[in-house]
Amino acid sequence: MHDTEPDSFPFKTWPEKFSDMLSEIGVDSEAKDIATVDLESGDYYSRYFSQTPRMVTNKGCVEVKNTNIDVIQIIQKG
Repeated sequence: MHDTEPDSFPFKTWPEKFSDMLSEIGVDSEAKDIATVDLESGDYYSRYFSQTPRMVTNKGCVEVKNTNIDVIQIIQKG
């Protein structure tokens, strides 16, 4: 390690990472914990089409302030 690098690295969740990226471009946002937003309780994709993935992982939500977008849900398919 170099002298300029810290000895420990803080653990950040995906919503915290996205919230930090949004703050760098001037967008005010807040990271939410997993399963605390009503948006996360529904299906992610339609089950009527064969090409839609069935394995989807919820990574959390980011609440965006002062915009027309209320919540951004972060999901992983695969």
